[in-house]
Amino acid sequence: MEWRSTEGGDPAQHLEDFLTADGLNVRSFSSPRLSRSVAKSEAISVCGAAILISAAGAAAMLKRGPVAKPTPAPAVPDLAVVVYEHADAPETRHWPISDWRLGEWEPSWTPLEHGFAVAAAREAIGRGDVYQVNVVGHASAPYVGDPLPALARLGGLPGAHYGGVLTGAGWAVGCASPETLIQVIDGRVITKPIKGTRPATAAGRRELLASSKERAEHIMIVDLARNDLGRVARTGSVRVDELFAIRTWSNLWQAESVVSAELADGVGLAELLRATCPGGSVTGAPKLAALQQIAALEPVGRGPSMGALGWIDANGNLDLGLTIRTAAADADRLHLWAGGGITWGSEPEAEVAEAAAKAAPIRRLLASS
Repeated sequence: MEWRSTEGGDPAQHLEDFLTADGLNVRSFSSPRLSRSVAKSEAISVCGAAILISAAGAAAMLKRGPVAKPTPAPAVPDLAVVVYEHADAPETRHWPISDWRLGEWEPSWTPLEHGFAVAAAREAIGRGDVYQVNVVGHASAPYVGDPLPALARLGGLPGAHYGGVLTGAGWAVGCASPETLIQVIDGRVITKPIKGTRPATAAGRRELLASSKERAEHIMIVDLARNDLGRVARTGSVRVDELFAIRTWSNLWQAESVVSAELADGVGLAELLRATCPGGSVTGAPKLAALQQIAALEPVGRGPSMGALGWIDANGNLDLGLTIRTAAADADRLHLWAGGGITWGSEPEAEVAEAAAKAAPIRRLLASS
């Protein structure tokens, strides 16, 4: 299934209805799991489904946020679902297999314009319009050949817990994300927000641990995650299991926390997505106010980045990664997004450098033959 925001309706409900019709019981995570709908007569049982939720379309609509600028990769749907069964399927390719060549990256804004956006976000914080806002930029590059092997290489980056490729007719998305948006395991929901970045050196680790700015930014997003989970949790079950733990992704240190809760009775997939999407670490706080700033400041839409990519199985276990460190291919260009959270303590030059550091490992891998 592919869905675009121009088709209207609630993307979370479309997703829940589609998966239910195909035999996955996602109406309630506390209900007994069914391996196949009785309406289906085939003997083959459902194995699970891969899910892509694009930030610019589906995720922002779930919060009824402002309309963002158009995506630079309109071939990629706002919602895509692929249901897998216990059967082998032939590999489907949508591009010719040929020598791979990637052209020069062309940013949608200059470093100076990126810095101006950071300064504008700080002004909004100073006015009290928002406490924190994530500002993301975009670049694209022309290519020749088959992009799938290049996108698949992203999954080999250290710390890429959500490394994989999802593809359709004329589009593909490759992910190297370290960040968990939501997991559901045996009725418990978990999110692992990441906020705070430094080079993966001993000095960088000490600097990240000592930074009051990074810690304040991080705690703000943890509080937002607690609030999101509280909308779908049993009363009193939300807890912070780990706070400001230092992890590595490629050549960077990043601060991660773990927040979890026991899901309330009757919570299904659509309700869970409405409560948690788009992720707080790529929007800001308060979430709706941050989305308004994002729509005003960013040069283009976020497309499939800053959304979600992952899977759900027939037993009701869900695992969606936040699509940071994510690239997309359309018919003739690769697209890449990168940014960071802006607080009152942010400096434009440092934020521009942080976004470049996050994009650099992705660019290197995509360019390799």
